[in-house]
Amino acid sequence: MSSNIQNGLLTLDIETNEQIFGDIFQNCSDIVFRPIQINGQKQMLIIYIDGFIDVKLLDQVILKPMIFEGMPQGLGKVERIGQIIEEHLVAVAQTKVLLSISDVVQSVLKGNIVILSDKESSALTANMKSLETRNIEEPSTESVIRGPKEGFTETLRTNMNMLRRRIKSPRFKMESIEIGVISQTDVVIAYIEGIANDSVLEEVRKRVKRIQIDGVLDSGYIEEFIEDVPFSPFPQIQNTERPDVVAANLLEGKIAIIVDGTPHVLLVPFTFWAGLQAADDYYIRFIFATAVRWIRFILLNISLLFTSFYVAATTFHPETLPTNLLLSFASAREPSPFPELVEALLMEFLFEGLREAGLRLPKTIGSAVSIVGSLVIGQAAVEAGIVSTPMVIVVATSGIASFAIPRYNLGLAYRLLRFPMLILAGTFGFYGISIGLLTILIHLVSLRSFGVPYLSPLAPQIIGNLKDGFFLRVPRWLMTSLQETITGKHIQRILKGQKPSPKQ
Repeated sequence: MSSNIQNGLLTLDIETNEQIFGDIFQNCSDIVFRPIQINGQKQMLIIYIDGFIDVKLLDQVILKPMIFEGMPQGLGKVERIGQIIEEHLVAVAQTKVLLSISDVVQSVLKGNIVILSDKESSALTANMKSLETRNIEEPSTESVIRGPKEGFTETLRTNMNMLRRRIKSPRFKMESIEIGVISQTDVVIAYIEGIANDSVLEEVRKRVKRIQIDGVLDSGYIEEFIEDVPFSPFPQIQNTERPDVVAANLLEGKIAIIVDGTPHVLLVPFTFWAGLQAADDYYIRFIFATAVRWIRFILLNISLLFTSFYVAATTFHPETLPTNLLLSFASAREPSPFPELVEALLMEFLFEGLREAGLRLPKTIGSAVSIVGSLVIGQAAVEAGIVSTPMVIVVATSGIASFAIPRYNLGLAYRLLRFPMLILAGTFGFYGISIGLLTILIHLVSLRSFGVPYLSPLAPQIIGNLKDGFFLRVPRWLMTSLQETITGKHIQRILKGQKPSPKQ
């Protein structure tokens, strides 16, 4: 079927229209063509995707008032499809009259029903979707002890409703864009008017609308097209499955990108410190939240540097270790035939392989395989003299510390950087570690996410915004304003003078 015919208008002859759409949907076994005969003649043709609509609702709500003359309110016989809309004869909220062939095709592919009538050059489309969807459940990767227990699903409308339920304001806007020449995936840009930075919002619109691709199946497709520095190991866009996290970030001036067919919602702009913050931080008391953030940052550095420091100290700088500890390491390493760098790379690779295998295996056996595999292989390697006992302890400690990073994509960056840091440590010692850390720091300082500095509000330093950044989480009644680096302006969030007092 040529594009000229698809872009044309419907004809008055229902047989011709049926032939046109039959050619367009040729070999599409899930497309249903349902002719309706009245007085022995074909008067209407209904087109829909099998399994996408509620057939019982179609028969009772649409076909019954269109076929029979007796209307409940005495409105008489329906003579044309447009009359259904004008006189509200159908108890369906989302109905529309279509005139072109391409509009009919798009409406059918989006899961609507289309009704064609003989001797009429228009079609009626109605939303009567009845799709099987996954129930709302708690995200397995972002579980919390205290707070909401629901997560996004693969249905766009459900995800939008969960956000609207939390933000009941006309300033909460959701703009819809269609991306994908073949998949035609619905993408929604959500923000709060007056809080979101206008320049950032315009940049988000620009980057999303310029995407030209055949299909979008997950938000990860969009992420790779709109990030600032694609070759950086550090994520510049946050993704989450939690509606409460998205709502909280929207209230802080960030912008959400919701993609139909995936529970992962993108949030921009994204900073380094946001990667160390979990939803639990805002549901528990500020004292514990601040302490936990410090613990996370220490574990973050352990995951990156602990193995490298061990390799550098035992290879180039043994004088930095206490004598008893150095002798203990030396005696433990005596059976091992490999230098420390080779041992470390071997164990790190093995640990990552076991972790990846545990993720890909079924849940019932994945955790058991990763735990038992680590114990058995580690113990067997030590007994065989392939690796030393201290190396197993160091690598295991580094691996466990990486699990403390709340954002999985930020943890992946540190898992990747651990290998070049190991090579630098095994080649140049502490000098190599210093070179690696300086390189990472320079990269982080120069990195931006939609124009927002990656290390803000620490670099550049904005004292007022450090109340909920870096390693600190002050009481909520002290977080009186939003981060200016994200909103682009000073916005008061909480009225001052609400400190609790025993006198009250």
